[in-house]
Amino acid sequence: MKLIELLRELDYTLISGDMSIELTGLEYDSRKVQPGSLFVCLTGFRTDGHDYIPAALEKGARALVVEKDIPPLPREITVIQVRDSRYALALLSAAWFGWPARKMTTIALTGTKGKTTTAHMVKAILEQAGHKVGMIGTIGAMIGDEKIPTKNTTPESYELHALFARMAEAGCTHLVMEASSQGFKLHRTAGIQFDFGVFLNLSPDHIGAGEHADFGEYLHCKSMLFKQCRVGVANMDDPYWTRVTDGAVCPIRTFSQEGPADLRITKVEEVRRPGFLGSEITATGLVTGTVPLGMPGRFNAANAAASMAVTALLGVEPEAMARALTSIQVKGRTQVLPTPGHYTLLIDYAHNAASMENLLSMLKGYRPHRLICLFGGGGDRSKLRRYDMGEISAKYADLTVLTMDNPRSESVEAINEDIKVGLARHDGAYVSIPDRAEAIRWVIDHAEDGDIIALIGKGHEEYQEIQGVKHFFSEEQVVRDYLART
Repeated sequence: MKLIELLRELDYTLISGDMSIELTGLEYDSRKVQPGSLFVCLTGFRTDGHDYIPAALEKGARALVVEKDIPPLPREITVIQVRDSRYALALLSAAWFGWPARKMTTIALTGTKGKTTTAHMVKAILEQAGHKVGMIGTIGAMIGDEKIPTKNTTPESYELHALFARMAEAGCTHLVMEASSQGFKLHRTAGIQFDFGVFLNLSPDHIGAGEHADFGEYLHCKSMLFKQCRVGVANMDDPYWTRVTDGAVCPIRTFSQEGPADLRITKVEEVRRPGFLGSEITATGLVTGTVPLGMPGRFNAANAAASMAVTALLGVEPEAMARALTSIQVKGRTQVLPTPGHYTLLIDYAHNAASMENLLSMLKGYRPHRLICLFGGGGDRSKLRRYDMGEISAKYADLTVLTMDNPRSESVEAINEDIKVGLARHDGAYVSIPDRAEAIRWVIDHAEDGDIIALIGKGHEEYQEIQGVKHFFSEEQVVRDYLART
């Protein structure tokens, strides 16, 4: 592809060289440069792509995209200067792959919690309606049933458009993706006009070094979705929804469990039986009627409302929604595992106090014989987060089982001592079993009829990070293997 063709939708300055050159590749990692490549110099948190220009040229880069002034280079090297290299990479990547997002109906979901669950719900509903759907998010990417690992919730723009291209080539008519605040901040989705943008909720998170400077920046990044979609869908129950949608350049449709909206959930009835923890939700507006939901809690009812609203706007019938939602299970998100006893065992990714409180208060509403909460804290993270998680567990759970999460460079015992500070605020009963597999086997052995046991924090993750090494660990596999032997 000729360089000039890649630059058609980008503002730039030609510093030197020839824009009519033919390119063999587009790279932002100097290690992947091949002879004839265009190398885009990204300024990162820890490294600066401009420092790797010599390495890229040695490997045969034919052209560079820079955002800083650089020393003069040989005349045969074309140098393009832009205001922001990350923004440029997004548009260059879209052009390199032939603007594949424009070949599908695209739905982007943003919010602090619920993106993964809602994405799975939307995907399931659209598939029930007969569409082939691609999905990108925290758990990875999917093309139909094919799973593709990814590094970030919203991948870097080059990888994102490469996935779009694979999906379009595979015949996907629809794409649903999680759009993270970091994805917006780092321009990973720049140049994409989504057909639908969905806002779920907002709470303080992802604030600190390498993420967001403060809550205001976090909120602003979330709001960027509504400046690059054709139709917005927003949760009116979230206190920040008007601020997030302020400045939107598209019409906004709404959903709610609390008041008038385009789609309103008027009733959520809890349903529990062996191997099932869910609800029945009654809706009016864009969808009218009662829909069974195979996931528990009002927050999952809100996720379902979001999925129903956006798919209703796409013309999907309520019958397809009901078929999809009644059997929905999302790995690591209130995922109920089959057990031989009359107790409920579930896995959830809740890993901060707010998400724990949402989960545990909801589970308490099912009036279990006992609510047992098994969790640990992440190493090299805020002690305050550990105190707060301990306090929430003590507030709602009848028993807390302290164990390992991702200790990283810290000791499990030191982390759990911090959690005990929070537990003490409500005199919470606890046992401490540092080995997570052993702790899971212990709660199974001590389960009583009517118990709800929540394995919290790992969710979909299949590793434990210890002293810089990620070791394979799957809670689901631990449970299945142990129950198969007992």
